[in-house]
Parts: sequence; structure tokens; C-alpha cells
Amino acid sequence: MGATKTEHFTDKQNSIATLAKALGHPARVAIIEYLIKVDTCICGDIVNELPLAQPTVSQHLKELKNAGLIKGEIEGNAICYCIDKKAIEKLQNYFGIISAKITDKKNNCC
Repeated sequence: MGATKTEHFTDKQNSIATLAKALGHPARVAIIEYLIKVDTCICGDIVNELPLAQPTVSQHLKELKNAGLIKGEIEGNAICYCIDKKAIEKLQNYFGIISAKITDKKNNCC
């Protein structure tokens, strides 16, 4: 497998790609949607919301946290998770810019 050569891209491009990659699995999308729905930091409820084993949910939470989409804080012997609003704002801004550029262009493709 070849090198990804991420150093050839801007920090912004690499950052957006990291966030998009983390959202590249339906379980992670479901976790984000659930955290938005409950609008609070939660500890153990996520496993009860998904048709996945606890270790699998933990792995997805780790991927989302590593990408910066969620934050996790230790409370007792549990980790409580919530949305990192800065990451969501970054995605919102990026897709807003793309959407505006596409809207402004004439549809000359295919």
C-alpha cells in the first residue's frame, strides 16, 4: 500500500479529511446523532442505543475522539462523552463554503 502523502496537502485539507474519515462509518454517525439528541455528556447510555457490542462502541468512540469530533472526560471509573462543537463548526463552515461556491457556479458539468 502506498504512502498517503498527506504532507502535500494543506493543514485545513488534512483536518477536514480526518473529520470526514471519522464520519465514514454509520455507527459513528449514529453516535454523533445520539449525542446531539441528548445534548449532554453521557457515560454508558451509548451502548444501549446501538446494536453493537460494548467493545465495538468503545472503538468507534475512540475514533471519533481521536478525530476531535467528540470530547471525553473521566468521571469516576467511566468516560463521559459529548460533542466538540468546534469540530462541528469547522465542518459546517467547510460545507457552507463549498455549497456557496457550487451555487455561484453555472452548471457546466456533465
